[in-house]
Amino acid sequence: MAPTVWYQVRDLDQGRRFYRETLGFEEVAVDFAERWSQLRRGEMEIGLVEGEPGANGVAHVDVEDVKAEADRLREAGVEVGIVLELQGEMRLLDVYDPDGNRVQLAQEL
Repeated sequence: MAPTVWYQVRDLDQGRRFYRETLGFEEVAVDFAERWSQLRRGEMEIGLVEGEPGANGVAHVDVEDVKAEADRLREAGVEVGIVLELQGEMRLLDVYDPDGNRVQLAQEL
């Protein structure tokens, strides 16, 4: 399966650590020579490639509890937005990696 979203990151090792350790992604492939990595969390698969960050798509990641994730990530010093609730149907939270790439966390209610 090809990554759904590709993000350019200035430092591949830092990006890999952020997605694995902070957001809970599993790394499924990495190429140190070509400077890219594929990671997966649930149904969302992303790719990281070393380069200058620019306009990218947005990864959508399902989580059990958006509010708890927001608290945990803020405590870890991660840039996060505010939790939005859509008519009792879903909660959404925008999270930003160290290069400013946006990841949207979602919780169905």
